[in-house]
Amino acid sequence: MNATLLGLFSIGAYLGCCVGLIKKRDQQNNTAIILYPAWLGLCAHLFTIGLIFSQANRFNFSILSTASLVSALVVLLLLLATLTKPVANLGLAIFPLAALMLGLDLYFPEKLRSLQTYNWEMGTHILSSVIAFSLLNIAALQAILLAIQDAQLKNHQPNKFLLHLPALQTMEALLFQMITMGVLFLTVSLISGTLFIDDLFAQHLVHKTVLSIVAWLIFTALLIGRWRYGWRGKIAINWTIAGFVLLLLAYFGSKFVLEVILKRI
Repeated sequence: MNATLLGLFSIGAYLGCCVGLIKKRDQQNNTAIILYPAWLGLCAHLFTIGLIFSQANRFNFSILSTASLVSALVVLLLLLATLTKPVANLGLAIFPLAALMLGLDLYFPEKLRSLQTYNWEMGTHILSSVIAFSLLNIAALQAILLAIQDAQLKNHQPNKFLLHLPALQTMEALLFQMITMGVLFLTVSLISGTLFIDDLFAQHLVHKTVLSIVAWLIFTALLIGRWRYGWRGKIAINWTIAGFVLLLLAYFGSKFVLEVILKRI
C-alpha cells in the first residue's frame, strides 16, 4: 500500500469532518456520525505512520515525523473524549492541525533520525513524553478557547463558533482533567529520563530537561492551586499556556535547533 495515498486520504477525511462540523451548527445532526470521517482519518494516519515505519524498519524521530505522531495521538484523545463529553467542536482546531502535520511529514521527507537504544526503558520514556505532550497540547488549546470564549461573553459579542463550544464549566473541568493526566505522564517521562538516560550533556538534553521540569512545576502548582484555593479563569488559562509554551520549546525547540540549525542528530 502506498503511504502517500493513504496519507492523502487521511488529510481529506480530517478536512471533510471539519466541513461536517461547520455545517452542523444549529442543525440537530448526530455528532457521532459527523465524526466518522475523523475516525477514518485517524486510522489512515496511524497506518501511514506504520507503513513509513515498516519501510525504514524503525521510527523516524525527526521533528516533522514526531509532530505527525503527536498530532495523531491528540486526535485520538479528542475522539475518545467526545464519547463522554460534548467537545466535538474542538476538532475544528485539532483536525486541520493534524492534517497539516501529516502533510508536511509526507511532503518533506527528512533524513532518518533514529534512537540508538530500543530497550523498554527508553520506550517508556518516549511513550510517556509523547502522551504527556499530547494531553497538555489539548489542554493549551482549551485554555486559548476558554480565554476567547470568556472575553466574548463578557463583551456580549459571542462568535457563532464559540456558541457551539461546550459551556465554560464543562470546558474548564475537561481542562483540569487533561492537565492532571498530562502531569502524571510528564512525571513518568521525567523520572524515566533521569534514570535511563546515561549522559544528558553528551546527548544535548540538558535544556530540554530543565524546560520540562519548569513546565512540570507550573502545571503541578496550578493543580495544587485549583485544589487548595479554587484557582480558575485567567489564572488557569495563563498558567496552562505558559507551561505548554515551555514544553513546546523543550520538545520541538530543542529538536529544531539541533536538526535544522546545528544539523546534528
